[in-house]
Amino acid sequence: MTEPVPSAHLAQIMCDARARTLELVRGLDDQQLIGPKLDIVNPLVWEIGHVAWFHEFFILRRMYGRPSLLAGGDAIYDSIRIAHDTRWDLPLVPLDKILVYMKNVLEALLERLDGSTASEQDSYLYQFTTFHEDMHDEAYTYTRQTLGYPEPRFHGARRPADADAGPLPGDVDVPGGTFLLGSARDAPFVFDNEKWAHPVTVAPFRIARAPVTNAAFAAFVDEGGYGRPEFWDDEGWRWREKAGAGHPVYWVADGPGTWAVRRFDGVADAAPDQPVVHVNWYEAEAYCRWAGRRLPTEAEWEVAATAEPAAGGATLGTGKRRFPWGDEPVRASRANLDGHALGCIDVAALADGDSAFGCRQMMGNVWEWTNSTFDAFPGFSPDAYKEYSEPLFGTTKVLRGGGWATRGRMLTARYRNYYTPDRRDVFAGFRTCDR
Repeated sequence: MTEPVPSAHLAQIMCDARARTLELVRGLDDQQLIGPKLDIVNPLVWEIGHVAWFHEFFILRRMYGRPSLLAGGDAIYDSIRIAHDTRWDLPLVPLDKILVYMKNVLEALLERLDGSTASEQDSYLYQFTTFHEDMHDEAYTYTRQTLGYPEPRFHGARRPADADAGPLPGDVDVPGGTFLLGSARDAPFVFDNEKWAHPVTVAPFRIARAPVTNAAFAAFVDEGGYGRPEFWDDEGWRWREKAGAGHPVYWVADGPGTWAVRRFDGVADAAPDQPVVHVNWYEAEAYCRWAGRRLPTEAEWEVAATAEPAAGGATLGTGKRRFPWGDEPVRASRANLDGHALGCIDVAALADGDSAFGCRQMMGNVWEWTNSTFDAFPGFSPDAYKEYSEPLFGTTKVLRGGGWATRGRMLTARYRNYYTPDRRDVFAGFRTCDR
């Protein structure tokens, strides 16, 4: 179960998440809030209503028996019952009224919190529903990118001083040994797919110090990598042909061997030393074959991010960190998270966030594809939101680490994200291992 936390903390993170949600829809007109019908996005005006409904349903209504604050809301905002393709055709609540509903739900949730420490039940539910809103806020951000909307404006955003620190080539050696993959039962907060820590045996391996950069990926593109079937598995080649892909989705040719990239509603140079982003699992795998490399397994990724070497360094020790740098909380000097930089930064930046083995940016900047299929760990059981993980087992690939728009409060280095291998709208890149 979740460790009880101060009520003031729950109130603060809920209000902060709601402020970010409002930042992400502010300034958009009615047509932009609906947007085109695409498989990879939701209508933003539907999605913000869903977030408020989710808070209300899981806490106020299901747990505490309160009546709904929005008549007919279940028939509009329940994402499990409402098919994705129908969400544009629903009798959606106008923006001004849905904002009132969101405000009323938030106020009711805040009024419930009393005393200095929340109950164990409230500590879990208030955090989970806030993290759910955080996940949607990241989705709103990449939706704005997908649809070419203006760059969002986040309060207090600023790039770190070393954002242009350059490349970070080379590998690090990680010793083999037995490692506890997943979350321990005494972890302060656990997502259901992290349950439970279990021993795995990992052979020694070499993994890149940093994610693959735009410059490195451009070499693959410029050498015709997208047109050479020997670098793609059968499923990936079928995707490439159907999509007509010849380069990352937002890249724009800017002269021979030169690439620009669309960012929201503008175009900028593809910064050579920033990580390549908006590439899918098939593209990452094809690059690895071209480069004579491979993607790490999920276990290898977590080892490189959280394990520590035993004395002498020949094997893995018994220690396991909460974050790559240790157990201290997330800070802007350690990880490019929370949207502060409003985009990616160079892969050599933020040395304070290095893992015990010298891997940089294993949290933040870009989500990193692994070669592992998302599946249940031994001892898995669903939590209050039973559809959070289980329906995606076996059909999606695991990503780790978080991207620049991910909220740091919901992450540890054990966090498991998952997308189908064709998704390249999300803030995903990858790092590689030596074969």
